[in-house]
Amino acid sequence: MTYLWLALLFVAAAVVAGVAFACQGSRRGESRRHWQAAGLAFAALAVLTAVFDSVMIGMELFHYDTSHLLGVTVGLAPIEDFAYPLAGVVALPGLWIWLTRRRARGGSERRHGEPRLKGLIPQALLASRPVSWINTAYPFAAAMLLTTRQIDWVLVVGTFYFLIPYNLAMYGINDVFDYESDLKNPRKGGIEGALLQPRLHRPMLWLAAITNIPFLLVLALAGGPSAWLPLLASAFAVVAYSVAGLRFKERPVLDSITSSTHFVSPAVVGLAIAGAEVTPGLIILLAAFFLWGMAAHAFGAVQDIEPDRQAGIGSIATVIGARRTVRLAVVLWLVAGLAMLATPWPGPLAAVIAIPYIVNCAPYWNVTDPTAARTNAAWRRFIWLNYGSGFLVTLILILHWSLTS
Repeated sequence: MTYLWLALLFVAAAVVAGVAFACQGSRRGESRRHWQAAGLAFAALAVLTAVFDSVMIGMELFHYDTSHLLGVTVGLAPIEDFAYPLAGVVALPGLWIWLTRRRARGGSERRHGEPRLKGLIPQALLASRPVSWINTAYPFAAAMLLTTRQIDWVLVVGTFYFLIPYNLAMYGINDVFDYESDLKNPRKGGIEGALLQPRLHRPMLWLAAITNIPFLLVLALAGGPSAWLPLLASAFAVVAYSVAGLRFKERPVLDSITSSTHFVSPAVVGLAIAGAEVTPGLIILLAAFFLWGMAAHAFGAVQDIEPDRQAGIGSIATVIGARRTVRLAVVLWLVAGLAMLATPWPGPLAAVIAIPYIVNCAPYWNVTDPTAARTNAAWRRFIWLNYGSGFLVTLILILHWSLTS
């Protein structure tokens, strides 16, 4: 099968799914705006695809069998490569609209005769925060790929695990145990967190277990004893952050440490499975990443000070206050950036990535507790800043690959 036919099959499936989701989820009059937004998104992704693929092909990081290509290129990127961003912008926005519309229409109470598990999968997907999936899958994949320099079944399985099941557990468990406080939080019920119907709480916990445990066992067997402790620490952090009795999210400072572990541990797991050599540069890099994660959690907690206090939840922000928490986040991002200057080349280039986060956070240097909710605007920018940072990190990783090949 040529790349063209494979790409067409992929796009065709995405078109069918995307149109079906959009038609079921959109209100009257929204369809045109939906497809206009999808067109703009594809234009942006097409430019990024052309740039990234041309750079990687130009550096001879990979190549295609030309006998399976149509022969049309944009820069050095074959036209077939553009099928995947096209499929993404067609299918994913429609899926998101469908998921959020079902939530809005479904109500919060179980209707008489309604199946107990009805709506579990859509609600679980929404709860898993699809917009943030990449934040945990990317560290694992990058760590393994840069260490082993090959794509094998362990890399594929591990990346998939940290992409979806891991986030399903991390955020799904949190949404179950935070339900009462989330009811008081106006930003919940969409991109920043689901409001799981109470009837779905126990099924959600079972779904998290059955979708995570098999992957953890497979990765433990594949990685051997060196991977057991990182995997255990990663799984424990996911559970301990939210479940009753542990609730690390209600223990100031420990909440930020645990949250950062959620994002750094996939990288550590990848390094352990790949058998990476522990060097001072690697330790500094992971420490910088950990400080970045703590800063992100601390700043994110500021916007929830009022609903958290109303629900009796103690976080780093509710304890030390909005102003001090924002300042702490700025300092942590600054130290993380400075730490990258001590890593081997081209690591120091990543120091610049701290700047957008500091600039985004700094305007709230003097924020007060009563006005803390205003930081939500910056938090929403933070979500998209992560994609820009991922773009820069990828370029740096490509440079590192070319220098060490």
